[in-house]
Amino acid sequence: MMSHANTDQAIKAVHVTSTGSGEQHKEHRYGSRLPSLWWVLMSRSWIKIPINIYILEHRDGLVLFDAGMDPAIGKDPNYVASPIVRFFMHKIFRLHIGPDDTLTRKLAELGHAATDISKVIISHLHFDHVGGIAEVPQAELLVSREEWRQLASPHPERDYIFREHIELPGAKWQQIDFTPSDDPLLAPFGGCHDVMGDGSMILLPTPGHTPGSMSLLVRTDGLPPLLLVADLTYELSSLMNDQVPGTGNKAQLRASFAKVRALKKQLPDLVILPSHDPAAVENLKKATQRQGNPIKGLTGDTLL
Repeated sequence: MMSHANTDQAIKAVHVTSTGSGEQHKEHRYGSRLPSLWWVLMSRSWIKIPINIYILEHRDGLVLFDAGMDPAIGKDPNYVASPIVRFFMHKIFRLHIGPDDTLTRKLAELGHAATDISKVIISHLHFDHVGGIAEVPQAELLVSREEWRQLASPHPERDYIFREHIELPGAKWQQIDFTPSDDPLLAPFGGCHDVMGDGSMILLPTPGHTPGSMSLLVRTDGLPPLLLVADLTYELSSLMNDQVPGTGNKAQLRASFAKVRALKKQLPDLVILPSHDPAAVENLKKATQRQGNPIKGLTGDTLL
């Protein structure tokens, strides 16, 4: 069980940056009645997307929400070991990542060293969310137990979960379980996990994109509540309109969508931030400016 905690000044700043960018098919982003194999192989409609990660300056340490992409994926032709997965990966994604798009470089632009990171919250195990973990070997890597179970399946790479880039020697993986909460905001999710023990960063299970996907609720003075939803949806309008994407478990997605919309109804100023939504930063900027707390733009800029 969890009660409300004093979150005053728990989080000093929130930053957003991007470890490269990409493109996805329109059918992937918005869904399609056509079989997925058709649009994967035949679609010529591409949409540009950012690969965003978030950096939270907590009084007890620096925390990342996801670790972005590994630049090696753009130069090593065998980064993905399976030939068939490599083939389909190039049909599903167009990746744009340069030598400066490392997690270390992006943190340095914000005045932090990679060694400053104490925890990395991994929303799910897809390659564009775990790519930087080798650069922060000292950090605890938080993943849901349900998500971690996918590594035991015969071929997790078919779901773009690359075991060889996840099970690194010495990596400090911590599987988390969600516990019941008596907070009426959190109880509908069926469980939660308090990352720092003070109520400022709460992980919520939001399956659908993957079985163990999770979102992060951020509550602190001076900023509207934030919900970092990773790939639960690719843009806010899709979630609000119950428009599921072309991949994932549709029933789970709709159930998670409904829970997030209910949370938004109870917290009208909640800012929902998908990781691949080009409008996410602008939406956050508008929300904070309405509260008299202007922020800057995207890469490397402070949000609080």
